Amino acid sequence: MKKNIALSPNIETLFGTRDENLHVLEDGLNINIDLRSDSIELEGAPRDVARAEQLFTDYEHLRKTGHQFVNGDLSSMLRVVVGDPNATLRGLAEAGRQRSFGRRTVQPKSPNQRRYLEAIEHHDMVFGVGPAGTGKTYLAVAMAISALLNKQVNRIILARPAVEAGERLGFLPGTLQEKIDPYLRPLYDALFDMMDPERVERYLEKNIIEIAPIAFMRGRTLNDSFVILDEAQNTTSEQMKMFVTRLGFNSKAVITGDVTQIDLPNARRSGLVEAVDILQGVNGLAFVHFDESDVVRHHLVQRIIRAYDEHKTKLAEQQMSLLEQKPGTPPAPLSSSSSMPIDESRLRN
Repeated sequence: MKKNIALSPNIETLFGTRDENLHVLEDGLNINIDLRSDSIELEGAPRDVARAEQLFTDYEHLRKTGHQFVNGDLSSMLRVVVGDPNATLRGLAEAGRQRSFGRRTVQPKSPNQRRYLEAIEHHDMVFGVGPAGTGKTYLAVAMAISALLNKQVNRIILARPAVEAGERLGFLPGTLQEKIDPYLRPLYDALFDMMDPERVERYLEKNIIEIAPIAFMRGRTLNDSFVILDEAQNTTSEQMKMFVTRLGFNSKAVITGDVTQIDLPNARRSGLVEAVDILQGVNGLAFVHFDESDVVRHHLVQRIIRAYDEHKTKLAEQQMSLLEQKPGTPPAPLSSSSSMPIDESRLRN
């Protein structure tokens, strides 16, 4: 099927640098896009052509209503649209416009990120599990700030286990807050990226935003709060059970972690791994799993994560092959050099 779309003023801003956005549409929708002097020709299956036509229509509507695409948001949204048949460019843009993220505009950059944001909106407790760089913590903090600025909650509580990443830092100097700050720095980074530093400091002083180790959560009931537990793979079973039972009225909780980076001592089982197993069937909870395709850091990070996954799979296959060998299996035959006949006369001497 072929379809011609008339060229409208400034439509070329959709194409991207060196037509990279058109290549995203061609690859994602399995269509051919041919730029003519006065039109754009779409060729492919009827359903795919219809989706591409709707995308051009949505872009034209957003442009006329004054929507601005910044920081590569358009390319990210196009990837979400081609990866999720239920997503539309207009729907993604208007959903981002409805949320208030302080000084940042936050858009999902993959279908899983979109599902993650929607899960946080519609559920009181969400688990985000996946590798580094997939936006688990950043998007959770963004949604917390949105809820606070829209007066859906009265405070934000950010918690993290105080566990070193395979190191022993010893006794840190300073006050209790100064001792735990190094463990909580990623949460501060996300806050300062989305809000003015003066505003963050003011909220911290008034305890509107509270950042603390998970041990400080014991015995508390958190009402009218947006609570985030980061690096949850480093919680123990007891800590995780304690945290998920802190939730009070009109509150949300987001638990994020990467089960491939567990730093618990003595090979203890991660509270996050156990919680995913135990709570899978509980009504009202949502689980969103990310993979390397959701990584939004440097493109090398995707390749590194994939390499580690392949290495882990290879090791597991080797272990399985060793376990499958039966105990009575005869040893491998000796080489020809070691199987030469023995001179018995020499043994008698």
